[in-house]
Amino acid sequence: MRVPPRAPGYDAVLFDLFTALLDSEPLWCEVGGSAAAGARWREECSRITYAAGSYRPFVEIVAEAARLAGLSPTRAGDLVRGMEELAPWPEAPDVLVRLSEQVRIGVVTNCSEGLGQLAAARVGVRFDTVVTAEAAGAYKLRPEPYRLALERLDVQPARALFVAGSPGDITGARSAGMDACWHNRRRLPLGDRDPPLAELDSLESLLALAL
Repeated sequence: MRVPPRAPGYDAVLFDLFTALLDSEPLWCEVGGSAAAGARWREECSRITYAAGSYRPFVEIVAEAARLAGLSPTRAGDLVRGMEELAPWPEAPDVLVRLSEQVRIGVVTNCSEGLGQLAAARVGVRFDTVVTAEAAGAYKLRPEPYRLALERLDVQPARALFVAGSPGDITGARSAGMDACWHNRRRLPLGDRDPPLAELDSLESLLALAL
């Protein structure tokens, strides 16, 4: 983990859901039929949601991404149902319980309200807020989802840390005025994007950064 020289302290920590807290990559590969197909599908889905702006049904976006990735759009339903049963990263429940003893915690996720609530419950902790793209009326990287979470928590952006699951989310969270770190469990390249506040290979490292 690369950590800045001083941990600034926060009033809230917000999380991406389907990568930062839940291990979703194997599901995309399983439903897609191979690792390569799953990766293409997931990349197309991220590209479409990041470009979508205003919310439209999440399952429609997943189906469109499947078609663009060379897969049958009918697989979208299987993927969404599987997302309702994902497991969190092993250390996530304990880390979030310890965080919640000192700061408020929440989720900001690009999906439907029903899916977001069900998937967040799989983490096994009580969040102070779970904000979905559907509830915000817009997809990340638009600022509305991040801002809705901050409004619900009554926390100023400068007093919140966002834990991104992908490099794009770093940019989105910063555009809403928050610091952002990256839970880069699979050691993916950052590319030419601005670096996060810190890059984590485990959520355990978040405790030293956020508290």
